[in-house]
Amino acid sequence: MSTAAVAPARTGKVLADLLPSSRVRDIALVLGGAALTGLAAQIAVPVPGSPVPVTGQTFAALLVGTTLGARRGVSSLALYALAGLAGVPWFAGGASGLSVSFGYVLGMILATAAVGALARRGADRSVPRMAATMLLGEAVIYLVGVPYLAFATDMSASAAVAAGLTPFLIGDAVKAALAMGLLPTAWKLVKE
Repeated sequence: MSTAAVAPARTGKVLADLLPSSRVRDIALVLGGAALTGLAAQIAVPVPGSPVPVTGQTFAALLVGTTLGARRGVSSLALYALAGLAGVPWFAGGASGLSVSFGYVLGMILATAAVGALARRGADRSVPRMAATMLLGEAVIYLVGVPYLAFATDMSASAAVAAGLTPFLIGDAVKAALAMGLLPTAWKLVKE
């Protein structure tokens, strides 16, 4: 068995790199990534017993990171966070400003960096690597979001896990499955 068969692909490219390169392209991609995340956050379903709704926001953030790469992805999510703090009503359910769920937004910025870096190394080209990438991204979001939720609400750690992690695991598995099919398929379609 050759080493190339087991080593992750080192492509150096993410999907956005297939577009003609320019500063205008990068600005448009960053703005588009922030807008996509804001739109996806409007898909918000309340969770009984939790101050945090289920949203499309995390799915969008992880897709932004994997398709744009770490640098542009972080720029998109940082823009999303700063604009939301400044009053743009595009956090979950049309909210803006600081809330008990803002830690998840901070986690999304870090997760975007992680999944973007992995995508640049080819992690978005196969289903198994994409699954691991999405799970890592979700874990990073929770590692920031759940402690922030506990702090912001004066919840115990176990109560924050029960309210800010456990109810979301099935939805996150579905989001990861969608991404696992979407990105490797996109790469096959562009035959890069």
